[in-house]
Amino acid sequence: MPFLALIAVGALWGAGQPLAKTAVSEGYRHVGILFWQLALGALLLGAMTLLRGRSLRFRRGDLPLLLFVALAGTVLPGISSYTAAVHLPSGLISILLSAVPMFAFPLALALGNDRFSWRRLAGLALGLGAVALLVLPETSLPEPGMARWIPVALISSVFYALEGNVVGRWSTRGLDPVKLLAGASALGAVIALPLALLSGQFIDPRPPWGAPDLAVLAGSAIHALAYAGYVAVVTSAGTVFAVQVSYLVTLFGLFWAMLFLGESYTGAIWGALLMMLAGMALVQPRPRGLLVSAATSAKNEPHFERSGAQ
Repeated sequence: MPFLALIAVGALWGAGQPLAKTAVSEGYRHVGILFWQLALGALLLGAMTLLRGRSLRFRRGDLPLLLFVALAGTVLPGISSYTAAVHLPSGLISILLSAVPMFAFPLALALGNDRFSWRRLAGLALGLGAVALLVLPETSLPEPGMARWIPVALISSVFYALEGNVVGRWSTRGLDPVKLLAGASALGAVIALPLALLSGQFIDPRPPWGAPDLAVLAGSAIHALAYAGYVAVVTSAGTVFAVQVSYLVTLFGLFWAMLFLGESYTGAIWGALLMMLAGMALVQPRPRGLLVSAATSAKNEPHFERSGAQ
């Protein structure tokens, strides 16, 4: 049962990038999408917290943590991911998001969260090689001009890696992960709303609804369900088992993109996928505790800590 649950969580989370691609397909842009996903996510995760018998009250000292998770875990990487989703194939973004552990390792060393390891350095080299395989050959991408958007997509991975290390270093102040994510999502929505209004990107929620509107709604619901399921898997089977969902998220992201968006990929992209998965296997530490990450449909990657490292 835990294995089937892990597959279900990976399948749900992997749908995030195809939904993000659909959300931006007709003109919606990052801040407007982020506001609704954060607001809807806060409602769903808040309801889950209450149904589990937990309070939604926070201490005043929790505010810096909530603000950091909202910004580093959702708003800033969300802007990066949704901007890249306009220009890059959904499956390619799924591959690039799996680079989170590659960035987490050097950040962990810089923050003193982890010790140097040649095995993990080799994994980092494979991850960088995967990115080089995508960027350097002119024939690796469907259009050569797409290469300049790969660094934009990787910004989100850097933020997720930073979030994981910082929260791992200074802890979650004893907050339940779902409750923390609910609070961070609510705070992120408060930040995103005026930005959406001032930039003209606010999305009118009134019908009729098209495919992008349904993608925003589905992405919010899917993330909340996937995150709740993920926490359940961690609780029942442990983090060492649950960390394997990272691979499933990437693979399902590619599968859903091919199935629903009709995407196809060059040999270089498949080669980059294999190199990235191999790099993840080497870089991924043996986790001891769960970190929360305010994942939206632009993120779709779980985060763990081992002395704070991804």
